[in-house]
Amino acid sequence: MTSKKRDKPVATRSKDLFGKLLGDIRGILSQARQQAYAAVNSAMVESYWQIGRRIVEEEQHGQQRAEYGAQLIRELSRGLSEEFGSGFSVANLKNFRQFYLTYPEDEKGYALRSQLSWTHHRLIMRVDNPAARDYYMKEAAGQNWSSRVLERNINSFYYERLLTAPDKRTALVEQGAFVQNQPSDFIKDPYVLEFLGIPESHATLERDIEQAIIGNLQKFLLEMGKGFAFIGRQFRISTETSHFYVDLVFYNFLLKCFVLIDLKADKLTHQDVGQMDMYVRMFDDLKRQPDDNPTIGLILCSQRDETVVRYSVLKESEQIFASKYRLVLPTEEELKVELERERSLLLEAKDLG
Repeated sequence: MTSKKRDKPVATRSKDLFGKLLGDIRGILSQARQQAYAAVNSAMVESYWQIGRRIVEEEQHGQQRAEYGAQLIRELSRGLSEEFGSGFSVANLKNFRQFYLTYPEDEKGYALRSQLSWTHHRLIMRVDNPAARDYYMKEAAGQNWSSRVLERNINSFYYERLLTAPDKRTALVEQGAFVQNQPSDFIKDPYVLEFLGIPESHATLERDIEQAIIGNLQKFLLEMGKGFAFIGRQFRISTETSHFYVDLVFYNFLLKCFVLIDLKADKLTHQDVGQMDMYVRMFDDLKRQPDDNPTIGLILCSQRDETVVRYSVLKESEQIFASKYRLVLPTEEELKVELERERSLLLEAKDLG
């Protein structure tokens, strides 16, 4: 006897259809809200730029610009606040003025990117270096950085740390032509890992850092930069006679290659470099696919021995790098001193080479 497929009860079908309908309408409303928010945000940023322009134009008519400008902004704040409510404090009007001065008429279209909120712009325009401002604007828009991520990256000198890694084309970067297309372009020094919540101490173990990275993987990927995807931890590479384990393995879709990370809680040694060199060679031989570029190895260490860097394969290798990591967010002064020290060491190494 042939069994017939039973139709769903009317009530069940109605429930399924209602669920689909509800989901579709939610999607429509969510998209509409996002579009409305983007339109409002774009209009507000545009209006702030226009307000800044008018303030500057008016100031230029005053004989004593500083005094006249201060008085003008106070009076504007009072009048606008009475009519439009909060949002037009003296501090905000000064921000609007600075927004226009940072991005004058010929840069207006570039500055008023719809992807960026006023909070983004307010953070970026406080960056003194024009090339750094350009970098943060492009990355914040292109990578969908939240204002919190942008602020963290500015405060941790994300851009400057990219420039102190080995073999950076500094002249091109300073001219605003920084394009990441080489392995060294993706390496920072130092890496700032304050989000791991581990105090800087001699008792820190490599497995603790590794575990903390896995627990904060999204933040670690943001610190690593563009194009990184997590593959695995304690990744096993096996030969006919032995098994080896790499702390962390990633794949970078922009470089089209695997990236191996070895964590060292102590000072860099030549044994660490030799071990990473072996890992990279093995990975290229056993895991790399025909369409992949050569594997990159990155040793993250608490201290870097410049003698080891100078007299090991690190000096000439385009695949192996060593960078320091910091477990706390350094002060601005500490980072400036460290970055300047790294630049000096790079110049010294080039002179000796």
